[in-house]
Amino acid sequence: MSKNTGCNPEILGLLAGKSSTKQLVFRQTKEVFMEFKKLLKTIAKELNDNICQIDKQVIVEFIDAGEYEAEIRFSGDALIFHMHTNAFTFDKSHFTHQNSYIKNEPLNGYFGLISMYNFLADSLRYNRVNDMGHLVGRLFVNREKHFFVDGKRQFAFMYNDPANDLVTEDLLRDVIEKTIVYALDFDLTSPNFNDVRIVTVNQIRSISNELKISTSKKLGVKMSSDTDNHPR
Repeated sequence: MSKNTGCNPEILGLLAGKSSTKQLVFRQTKEVFMEFKKLLKTIAKELNDNICQIDKQVIVEFIDAGEYEAEIRFSGDALIFHMHTNAFTFDKSHFTHQNSYIKNEPLNGYFGLISMYNFLADSLRYNRVNDMGHLVGRLFVNREKHFFVDGKRQFAFMYNDPANDLVTEDLLRDVIEKTIVYALDFDLTSPNFNDVRIVTVNQIRSISNELKISTSKKLGVKMSSDTDNHPR
C-alpha cells in the first residue's frame, strides 16, 4: 500500500483560515501602528511649537523607541504606545461575540492590540524600575481595520462598535489626544504618611540612584484596583 502523502484537510483548513487571518491582522495592526507613530510625532511638534510661545520650560517630545513602541513626553508625563505582535480573540462572554459583524464571520473576531500606558516621565528618565505605570486604554484592530477601544474614562464607552468603526487618521488623532488629556488630568498624589513611614537601610542608602519607594500617580494603587466603572 502506498504511503498517503496528501495534506491533512483539517490542518490545511485551519492554516488557511485562522493562521492566515492572524498574519493579516498582524500586518494591518502594524500599518495602523506606523500611522500612530507618525501622528504622535506630528502632535508632539504641534504642541511643542505652541507651548514654547507660552512657557519655554514646558517641552513636548516624541521618542521612537523601536518598531513596536513609541513615546511622547510632556509636562512630567510620559505616554508609551506599544504594539503587541500577536493576534487575540475573546471569551464567549465578551461583547464582541454579540455583534452580528463577528457572529456572522468569526474570523472578524481576531484582533491586533495597541496598548497605551501612562508613566511619570522621571520614572523613565532616571530608570526608576520600581515605579508603576497605568494602562489608559487599548486599541484593537482586526483584519479589515475595524476596531474598538477599551480603557479608562471615555474609552470605557466610546468606540465600541467594531461593525461600523473603521480606523482613520482622524480616529487615531482623537485617541491620542484623549490619552494625553487623561494623563494631564491625572495628577500625582502623595501616599498616606503611615504607608511610607518605614524604610529599610538599603532603601535609604540607594535612594540617590533609584527611588525604592515605588512612585506612580497613585502610589501603591494598581490598575486592577481602580474603581472606574467599565461597561464590559
